[in-house]
Amino acid sequence: MIKKLNKYSYAHGTRYLDHGSRNYDVAGYRLPSVTTILGNTKDDTFLKDWIKKKGKAEAERIKNASASRGTSMHKYLENYVLGKGYEDLTELGQETKRMAEKVIEVGLAPVSGFYGSEVTLYYPGLYAGQTDLVGVYQGRESIVDFKQSNKPKKVEYIDSWFLQTAAYSLAHNVVYNSNINACVILVCTVD
Repeated sequence: MIKKLNKYSYAHGTRYLDHGSRNYDVAGYRLPSVTTILGNTKDDTFLKDWIKKKGKAEAERIKNASASRGTSMHKYLENYVLGKGYEDLTELGQETKRMAEKVIEVGLAPVSGFYGSEVTLYYPGLYAGQTDLVGVYQGRESIVDFKQSNKPKKVEYIDSWFLQTAAYSLAHNVVYNSNINACVILVCTVD
């Protein structure tokens, strides 16, 4: 379990879909999500090529399996951070439990405390999103994001992960008058 720190009082936001795009209603603002903005502005040539190579049905199957794995792993990690017990006895649950335990053992070991888990952050009038963890990582206030992957990624394929966490840190700094300048992305692959 990680120590809860009470430095910030976070606004509660509601996530909703509008024409297939993720949006947030937070602090009187209706804002597009960071992931929606990044998805609409990135070069998706690699993704289109991958879908052609795999075929639409197989690409969709892989995408859905990956999304389910990510959701399951996140749920395990969120409950761990909050000090709640959680166990999913399904095959998927056991697979993602092993992944989450590796993230806990290696990735969360340097976290000395957290301010919020699954925190909705927003930049007034521009964007919003939900970060996995705001806490102290190796002595520095940080945005921490959990990711899972089917295989190791080349750094050039994960630009959006860096942009996403940077957007969250900027939003946190503007709204909460903080000075977060560290973002940590904890990735675990299936194997």
